Amino acid sequence: MSAFVKSMVDAMRKTGVKKPIFYNISHSVHFAKAYFDGGIQGGTFQWYPTGLGYQQELSGNLLPNVNDYKIPFENEIKKYHGAKIVYEFDAADVGKSYIYPAMARSFREAGIQMATHFAYDPTFLAATNTEYNTHYMNLAYAPQKALSLMIAGEVFHQIPMNQSFGSFPQNTNFGDFKVDYLADLAQYNAEEKFIYTNSTKSNPKNELTLKQIAGFGNSTLIEYDGLGAYFLDKIDEGVWRLEIMPDAVWVDNLFGKNSPKKTVAVINWEEHRIKIHLKNLSESFDITAIDKGNDFSVVPKKGEFPIRPGTYILSKKGNSKTWTADDNWKFGKLNDFYAPKTTVEKPWFKHQPPTEVSTSSDLTISVQYIAPNEPKEIRLMFISGYKREKIEMKKSSIYKYSAIIPKEKLKLGFLKYSFVVEQDKNKYINYPAEAEGNPLEWDFYYQNNYQIRIVEPFYPIPLFNAYQESDLLVKEWRNTLQLVPIKQDGKAEYQIQIEQLFVPDEENKDAIPIYDYSFKHFVVDKIAARKNDLDLKTKLVFEGRALNQKACKLQIAFVLDDGSSFGGILTIDTLQGHYELAIKDLIPVKTVTLPRPYPSFLPYYFEHENRLNFDIHRVESIQFSIGPGLTAHELTEKQGIGIVGLRLE
Repeated sequence: MSAFVKSMVDAMRKTGVKKPIFYNISHSVHFAKAYFDGGIQGGTFQWYPTGLGYQQELSGNLLPNVNDYKIPFENEIKKYHGAKIVYEFDAADVGKSYIYPAMARSFREAGIQMATHFAYDPTFLAATNTEYNTHYMNLAYAPQKALSLMIAGEVFHQIPMNQSFGSFPQNTNFGDFKVDYLADLAQYNAEEKFIYTNSTKSNPKNELTLKQIAGFGNSTLIEYDGLGAYFLDKIDEGVWRLEIMPDAVWVDNLFGKNSPKKTVAVINWEEHRIKIHLKNLSESFDITAIDKGNDFSVVPKKGEFPIRPGTYILSKKGNSKTWTADDNWKFGKLNDFYAPKTTVEKPWFKHQPPTEVSTSSDLTISVQYIAPNEPKEIRLMFISGYKREKIEMKKSSIYKYSAIIPKEKLKLGFLKYSFVVEQDKNKYINYPAEAEGNPLEWDFYYQNNYQIRIVEPFYPIPLFNAYQESDLLVKEWRNTLQLVPIKQDGKAEYQIQIEQLFVPDEENKDAIPIYDYSFKHFVVDKIAARKNDLDLKTKLVFEGRALNQKACKLQIAFVLDDGSSFGGILTIDTLQGHYELAIKDLIPVKTVTLPRPYPSFLPYYFEHENRLNFDIHRVESIQFSIGPGLTAHELTEKQGIGIVGLRLE
């Protein structure tokens, strides 16, 4: 390997190259010494902490997945005084905005000097996300993610290399930065810059020295109702440049099977309320639109005014004009502005019903609706007993509407419901049918409905159904996994045959063997839908059997929103049956980092500093593990489990 690398290095040096030469040393890491013996000055790395290609957005807290970036051959790099850069990174299948600064923090802790993100979606493709469907990054179409990446860049400039901030959750605040999973917030709060990816209640570190504000949602300085990013930059004393991006609305699964014929996100130019609380401007200032073609004009009242996408100058009353729209500014001109025009040419309706709720609490039904024109009314239509009922939905936020069905109207059975959007007078469209017409008219023949199981509080809470959900398991692929039908109608068995618990990693041959096969299933939505019934449950019930004509030990664990896990081990027999695990007997167990990251040398287990207290209301996923509890001999044998389902009783 040294000779191969040296031949490339020599070839480049012969052309007169004097700059440092880097080689990808995150593959076949057991050759680390050989790479440097070949004459390189540094190594390149990559990081995909959430795997690739889940086909939909990952749920739950993913900060444990980016807790650290441990390089097991770090001593070899130090011996050669090697530099380290990351040529590509992304948290794939993640739509939230909190994660990139945490990745940047872990890179800096590992001594990484530079990192480049993979990959920015060209704006003309971003509406369909066909560039690479497991990734999504674009300022116009994914403003919160773009702001998160902006903050990650600041991390690289402000956080020294090799500085440690501990483990999660202590490392969620570092320097002038913080990341907050529950608020979906990443924030940079420094003397001159205040950047945030979502609404924040933090006060700026020093408002009087601020030169740049960038954000989404509301803060103590800016209140904004829109769904685009905004940027406020100080030009001079009492003079600020304001840039407002249009609304970005995700109307379909960003990370699924995409096509130029399938729209996943739209852009809408809309007028929204904004209020600016900035001492350098006071409450009395003038607004001038400066981007080409923008003739929007408004007079603010106590810092509050309507605004449309574009670029503006805000100038404190009494200031003399010291700028022109064509002035040079940063990498362009002061009046620069680009954003896609409105792409909302038809109605877009989005609703995901829970699979099951109980009669113990009211049911909130929410939808997202965006169209060229504001709807006159959206009605929820449902049947309670033998009576057809309707509830007018209230606008809860921009493009979001909700209605509450009182628990008294929730009867044991199946709730069937639909929505009627009144677009104009006597013009209706119905969902999920997407059909025009008034459903109360005699000739409206569509019978399409959404459906939710309504159960009593003492009913079990289903957590996993192999027949319906095996494709949603977060797992490492093996060619011995399959879903097969069983005798009971409506059920199936997901067979997990593991020929070897430990499979040598060809890219990390010196890795310490870990005899474990773990997989995970997200249950965030199921837990939330039955939250009032959780305290009634006392046991986990596993339905399935062991394969290979021998018993198999299976550890089942709840993973909480802080990444800690609590579980127990069941011995599963070869006969299909029901196996119980008492919740009171659950103990802290190791959390496996799932999805598995790339490169493969990264830690298998999540090492944390959590307080180990189990709270069933904080459960986000179920972790299944084959390996814990097995003898040394059993660890080397073939193991297999057939899973039919898992429930709480």
